[in-house]
Amino acid sequence: MLMLKKIIKILIILVFSANNLFAQDIPIIVISPGKTVQSLSTVGSAIEVFTSDTINNSSHFSLANVIDDNSTSTNLFQMGGHGSNIGIQLRGLEKRYSTVYIDGVKMLDPSSSDGSFYLENVMKNGIDRVEILKGTQSSLYGSNAIGGTINIFTKKGRKGKHSNFEIETASKNTKNISYSIDGADDKFNYYLGLNKFVTDGISAMNDNDEKDQYKNDNIVANIGYKINENFKIQNSFRIADTFYEYDAVDKTYTDVNDSTDNLEASYSLKLVHEKNKFKNTFSYNKLQIERATTDYSKAKTNYFGYRDAFNFLGEYNFNLDNKIVYGIDSEFDASRYPKDYSGGDMREHDEGIISQYFDLQLRPFEKLYSTFGLRSDDHSTVGRKTSGRVTAAYLLDGNSKIRSSFGAGVRFPAMYDYIYGSSTIVDKGGTLEELQSERGLSFDLGYDTFLDNLDLGLNITYFKTEQKNPLFSNARTDWVMRNGTGRNTSEGVEFNANWKPTNSKFGLNFGYTFTDSYDASTCDPDELASYADNECRLTGNKVAKAKVRVPRHAVETNISYSMNQNLKSFLKGKYIGETRDFGNTNDSWTDQILTDYFVFDLVNSYNLFDNYKIQIGINNILDEKYQQAHEYSTMGRTFNFGLRKIY
Repeated sequence: MLMLKKIIKILIILVFSANNLFAQDIPIIVISPGKTVQSLSTVGSAIEVFTSDTINNSSHFSLANVIDDNSTSTNLFQMGGHGSNIGIQLRGLEKRYSTVYIDGVKMLDPSSSDGSFYLENVMKNGIDRVEILKGTQSSLYGSNAIGGTINIFTKKGRKGKHSNFEIETASKNTKNISYSIDGADDKFNYYLGLNKFVTDGISAMNDNDEKDQYKNDNIVANIGYKINENFKIQNSFRIADTFYEYDAVDKTYTDVNDSTDNLEASYSLKLVHEKNKFKNTFSYNKLQIERATTDYSKAKTNYFGYRDAFNFLGEYNFNLDNKIVYGIDSEFDASRYPKDYSGGDMREHDEGIISQYFDLQLRPFEKLYSTFGLRSDDHSTVGRKTSGRVTAAYLLDGNSKIRSSFGAGVRFPAMYDYIYGSSTIVDKGGTLEELQSERGLSFDLGYDTFLDNLDLGLNITYFKTEQKNPLFSNARTDWVMRNGTGRNTSEGVEFNANWKPTNSKFGLNFGYTFTDSYDASTCDPDELASYADNECRLTGNKVAKAKVRVPRHAVETNISYSMNQNLKSFLKGKYIGETRDFGNTNDSWTDQILTDYFVFDLVNSYNLFDNYKIQIGINNILDEKYQQAHEYSTMGRTFNFGLRKIY
C-alpha cells in the first residue's frame, strides 16, 4: 500500500506538468490489446511496441535479444551463447506464465516440461513488429497469459515488387545470410524470407571453453488474396530447422556428444469476411515441434509436440467508438516423450480446451475508453474455469492519459505436470496426478504523457500480480507435482523517458523497472519441510526470496546520434541487479545469488549508394563477465559487420 501511495503522488505531479502527449507522432495503431485495430492512445492496458526500425537497427541476430536490448520491463535470461535456451519473463513471473504468438499461432510446446516456448530460434529477419501486452490477459488469450502476451508479426507483402539481400559476419566465426522477396497489388500480396545462420559459438556452461556450435535454417512465408470487397484469405508459414551443441550441467560429464536437432513449424490459415458493421475471421492454426537430443553417453531421446487450433473471431461495431469482440477457440494438444528413468519407453498424452469469450470495448464518455471481458475455458482434464478483465483509459487532454487494468487469469497444468517424475506414478491407462489450475490476479495503474516544450515522452506504471495454487515439485524427496498453499507475488514500477528534440541530432531513451517478487513455493515455511535449509528461509535478503531469475532493479539507456541522413549511431547500456537462481547438482542444489552487471552495445549504420546499407556493431563493449542463469556462459565482447542491398 505504501508503494501505491508513492506512485499516486508521482502521477499527480506528472499530470499537472503535462501537455500534448503523442503530439509529435502519427497515432500508433495496435492489435494485441483487444484482438482488433485500436489507437494506442485509447488502450487501458500496458503495452510495449517494437517496430521494424527498432528490429532492423539492432546488432543482434535473435529477436529475443533485440527485445531485451530495448526494454527493462521484459526480463530475459539465456543459458549460453547463440542457440541456447532464451526465456522472456513478464511482470516478475516465470516464463510459463506468459504466452507467445507468431501470426496468431499460440507457440506452446506440449512436449516441454511446463509447456513453455523458448525464443532462441526466432531470428529477427522476417519479423516486422512485436507487441508485448503486460498484465493478466487470459480473458482474450486463455491459459498461461497471467504475466502477459508476446505477439510477433512477420513481414507481409508491400505495394509493388521488392527484394532484399543481407549478409553479416561476426565474432566466433558467425555468418548470417538472408534473402527475401515481397510484393502486393490490389488483389494479391506475398512475402518469402530465407535465413541461414551458423556460428562456432561458445561453451554453454562456464566450466570449460569448448565451442558449442549452432545452425539455424529459417523460412517465413505469407500469401494473401482478396477475393472481393468483403472476403479475403491469408496464409502464414514459418519453419526453423536448427542444430545446437549444448552442455550437461553436471561437471563430471564430458560435453563432446551433447547436441539437439530441433524443428519448429507453424502454419496459419485465415478466412476474413467483412461487411457493414460485422467482421468475422475463421482460422486454422497448426504447430509442430520436434526435438532429437543426444546426451554425453550418446543416448538419443526424441520429443514430439503437436498443436491444432480452430478459432472464430467476430467483431461488431455499434459505431466508431463502441464495439464488441467475441470468439470461440478449440485447441487440441498432443505429445510424445520418454518416461522418466524408463530406458527410452515413450509416453503419449493429449488434451483439449474449448473456449468462449467476449470483450466489450466502449467509450462511455468523451474522454473515457473502457473494456470489459469474460472468458470460459473448458479443459478436458481440469474442467471449466473463468477469466475476466476490466480496463480504462482516460484522456486528460488531447495528448495525455491515465490508464488502468485489472485481470483474473488461469494457467492449466502442462501435460508433463500430470506425470512428473518416476515412471511408476502413471502409465497409459493409469491415473493422472490430481492437480488444480493455477490462478492469477493482476492490477496496474499508469500514466503517459508528452511534454511538448521539452520534446520529452514519459510513462510510468505501477503493477501488482498475485498467483494462487502455484504448481511446484520437490525432486529431493517424492518426485510429485503439487499445488502449493502459498501465494506468489510480484509488485513494482516501470518507468520510461524518451527525449528526441525535433531539430536535434541526439536522442535519449531511459528505462527503469523495479520488481519486488516473492516465491512462496520455496520460501513459505508451511510448504515442504525439506526446503527448510533453503537460503530464502534463513535470510531477510529480498533478493534471496525473489522469483528465480527476476532482478529487483533493471536500467536501460539508449543514446542515438544522427550525424546526417545517412549515418546513425546507437549506444546502448543495460544494468541488471542481483538475481536469485536455483542451484544444481554441482552445489547440492543450494540457491545462488547472481551478481549484478552492466553491458554496453554500440551500433553504427551508414546508407551507401544504390540502396546499399552497412552496419557495424560491437556487443558487450567492456567484455563484462556475467551470468543470466547459474553457471551458464554469456557472450563476451563480439564484433559484427553487415551489408544490406534493397532492390
